[in-house]
Amino acid sequence: MAGGEAWRPPRSCEDYWWEWKHCRGLRHAFHHYYAHGEMPACDRWRDDYEACRAWERGRATAAQEALCKSERARVLEKQKYAPVWMLRKSPPPDWYLPLDQDKPN
Repeated sequence: MAGGEAWRPPRSCEDYWWEWKHCRGLRHAFHHYYAHGEMPACDRWRDDYEACRAWERGRATAAQEALCKSERARVLEKQKYAPVWMLRKSPPPDWYLPLDQDKPN
């Protein structure tokens, strides 16, 4: 990224706009509240949209830095949660035996 013209936003500005609209929707808000116990924070999508438009208008370096910082934060936030189950390296040793479904407990 030697020149400012070579850099492009990670997503198109319309993607930030639609993510913001989706985040503000009633269905998404209800699902997010049900799953996480709090309302979704949609301000970041709006800020990213505004920064993307500012970069398109004048190639502002502050907007470029804000978009890069926001996308990095999104990636780190996505990576901080561990998987729910541990993945197996091989099947259990008795995987071929029939299940004990017919036996009473």
